[in-house]
Amino acid sequence: MRNGTVHVVGAGLAGLSAATALAEQGRRVSLYESATFPGGRCRSYFDQGLSATIDNGNHLILSGNQAAMAYVDRIGARDHLVGPDRAAFDFVDLKSGERWRIEPNEGLVPWWIFDKARRVPGTGWSDYLELLRVQFGRRAVAVRDVLTCHGTIYERLWQPLLQAALNTEPPAASAQLARAVVAQTLLRGGAACRPLAAQAGLSTALIDPAIAFLERHGASIQFASRLQSMAYEGDRAVGLIFAKQTVPVEPHDSVVLAVPALVAAQIFPDLKVPQEHRAIVNGHFKIAPPRTMPAILGVIGGQAEWIFAYPDRISTTTSSADHLLDQPREELARRLWADIQVAAGFSADMPPWQIVKEKRATFAALPQEEARRPPAHTRWSNVLLAGDYTATGLPATIEGAIRSGVTAAGLVAGSSARRSFSSRRSKEASGT
Repeated sequence: MRNGTVHVVGAGLAGLSAATALAEQGRRVSLYESATFPGGRCRSYFDQGLSATIDNGNHLILSGNQAAMAYVDRIGARDHLVGPDRAAFDFVDLKSGERWRIEPNEGLVPWWIFDKARRVPGTGWSDYLELLRVQFGRRAVAVRDVLTCHGTIYERLWQPLLQAALNTEPPAASAQLARAVVAQTLLRGGAACRPLAAQAGLSTALIDPAIAFLERHGASIQFASRLQSMAYEGDRAVGLIFAKQTVPVEPHDSVVLAVPALVAAQIFPDLKVPQEHRAIVNGHFKIAPPRTMPAILGVIGGQAEWIFAYPDRISTTTSSADHLLDQPREELARRLWADIQVAAGFSADMPPWQIVKEKRATFAALPQEEARRPPAHTRWSNVLLAGDYTATGLPATIEGAIRSGVTAAGLVAGSSARRSFSSRRSKEASGT
């Protein structure tokens, strides 16, 4: 079977997922990235103010994220993800001082909800059955239409978990996406819920090994190559027009466009993509965490929502954080540091810090924005889309981005097979 080159535009997780899957299949891959580095929103960088390497954002993978786990296995990076042997999530309520741990059991039957020591304080086992309303409720509605968005279990479990996964205020968020999160995690048991973090940095775990994998498989990689437009003939793309070069797209070539939604919409003006976005704010503090501090700590009633303990620093994440964008960075750092001290139970002067505000971190996971997500297919027969904004069935997460790349790679393989079959039939019909 004759295979052409697959041109993958964008070296974020979606593009790297597609490129590595294609390279593993033996396809020729050319990868282009507009920045001078790979990774997109999921990367590490050296911060001069901290004199340390930090992540652009605090990202988490769960053991049940099948696409993500297959990706790290493909690039040989599973050892870079660190987590507990069993699912466990520690929480603290800053106002009451109460602390607890959620510990789902490994199997599918959720007997843990009958154990007071493993569920949210002040809740009964029957409170957890409301998840069934999320799972079997109507599709194109908001979470508030299928879940009671107040009370102890909501404030101490559903709200923090859903807001972190959806990066949108849960009551207004898509019940369909909430359903996908629940189905992939809690409803699959604790074996699917182990939190895995890149202790040595996102680039070390997810990006650098992918680039090394592509290089070993002979892929062409070009940075500082921003795609401006495409040239077309009939229903095909025949050229990629970059700022400094035009790359021809030959008859057996394919293109995977793995760029942000708004960039894709600039290249394809008639493409419908999500329009509304939500911010994420991350705080990084250069101080070794106390030995007793959990690796991941959920915070109730604070400016910080999740606190991550790394070997050389403590980091915080606040999702759906548009309300924090206008706050002065130093004031925000003081508030986050105050939350850290109370949550971790120690007192210290604020160490060197950095605040990272991602204004358009993800699309808003609202029902109307979910409806705007495009499929991988485009009107052009040899052009496919990848990205966490596409119709993956998941919110804009690492798992969603990686899944989109795998989907695009699979469709490239299917298209190549169909082209080969059509060419063979044409030759047979003509007697050649």
